[in-house]
Amino acid sequence: MKLFKSLFMASLVAIAGVSLISCQENAKADAGEKVTPNTAKTIEVNQPNTPNTPTVAAGPTTTIKFDETTFDFGTVDQGDKVQHTYKFTNTGKESLIISNAKGSCGCTVPSWPKEPIAPGKSGEILVEFDTKGKKNNQNKTVTITANTTPAQTFLKIKGVVNAPDVKAAPVKKK
Repeated sequence: MKLFKSLFMASLVAIAGVSLISCQENAKADAGEKVTPNTAKTIEVNQPNTPNTPTVAAGPTTTIKFDETTFDFGTVDQGDKVQHTYKFTNTGKESLIISNAKGSCGCTVPSWPKEPIAPGKSGEILVEFDTKGKKNNQNKTVTITANTTPAQTFLKIKGVVNAPDVKAAPVKKK
């Protein structure tokens, strides 16, 4: 915890320092003074990769069109597994490469084509939602990362999960 606080404070100091330097240089420039960059005051902060950063191979991009991006599975019982297939077409002029598909939680698992999809061709992404331990309204998202513009597309799966009635007495077997 102390390490976290130390890193946090160091980050705040670094950000404040960069802001002050930037503001001072802007004030000098506004006053008509010549401003020269001072490389000795450059501060570099290393930030770890965040899970929301899309990783896409450099190169040409294409476009993707889904038949639907939201699926409502209605009402199911807790413990059921719901599956839905999202169909898509590569509507661009380059091969479509899906580099990742990730559910918003471990209960939502997508399967996607690993091979490139040629322009004009279609493909499918199968999403399975496990309702174990879930109840009431459910809204889950699958983030598709590909060589598209924009790099991420979002698929939704939603519905209602009926939880078992915990007040009911268990049935005894004879």
